[in-house]
Amino acid sequence: MSSLQNKIDFVVLVKVANANPNGDPLNGNRPRTTYTGHGEISDVCVKRKIRNRFQDMGEEVFVQSQERCTDEYTSLSERASGNIKNYKSGDEYAQLACEKWIDVRTFGQVFAFKSKDKKESVSVGVRGPVSIHQAVSCSPVDINSMQITKSVNSEPAEGKSSDTMGTKHFVEFGLYKIKGSINVQMAEKTGFSREDAEKLKEALRTLFVNDASSARPDGSMEVVRVYWWEHSNKIGQYSAAKVHDSIKISLKDGILIPASAEDYEITVLPLEGLNPEVIMGM
Repeated sequence: MSSLQNKIDFVVLVKVANANPNGDPLNGNRPRTTYTGHGEISDVCVKRKIRNRFQDMGEEVFVQSQERCTDEYTSLSERASGNIKNYKSGDEYAQLACEKWIDVRTFGQVFAFKSKDKKESVSVGVRGPVSIHQAVSCSPVDINSMQITKSVNSEPAEGKSSDTMGTKHFVEFGLYKIKGSINVQMAEKTGFSREDAEKLKEALRTLFVNDASSARPDGSMEVVRVYWWEHSNKIGQYSAAKVHDSIKISLKDGILIPASAEDYEITVLPLEGLNPEVIMGM
């Protein structure tokens, strides 16, 4: 695999319509919002979806969700000890882990596990080259709540009504902006290659494939566009902040409450010597 030579920045625009993109367990699983009312998706949630897409592509992933587990291991410590053996140092342990799992060489990982006999412990940290911000909506979002019932009891119970109440929350509409970068110096340490960067780009383009659920019905979340900047050197021609901020998003004249991505004016400010590759979502 060819090594990564140029810094990369990216922005992903995501459309949410009548879905809960990322529920907050500390707030009744309502969609996450900032204090200003803007919708929010945590970076951990975005990374989970990228890992899922990596698995769909046939890549080996260390942090697997339980419902997508593809091996016999039921915990991270078991997966680590079952695959990383005969290492002589922490650096060699990290190298073997990066070679084995794409998400480790992409996002990094903390390996802090004890062996069963507690004679040998593992404490190794890997810093990954790919950093991702939490996604924030371009405008404040409206959150609706829907009361739901069950038509049958889950367990036998005398006198208990089958119409047990529940609540679903969803964002009516939101256009979310995900920002991220790939650091070349960290990529050299983990072995993150140009081919891995292409896989990440494809994972971002298809972020919500095989991601449907009752909270996110198929088609309710969609990648609108991916902006991908590849700099001409390792440290970048511009700061990541300046590159990310070159995407200007504002409501079109006369639009007060957006109901679609077409209600926004999306402008890419020119940066001399640096033009983004624009990839449309599926």
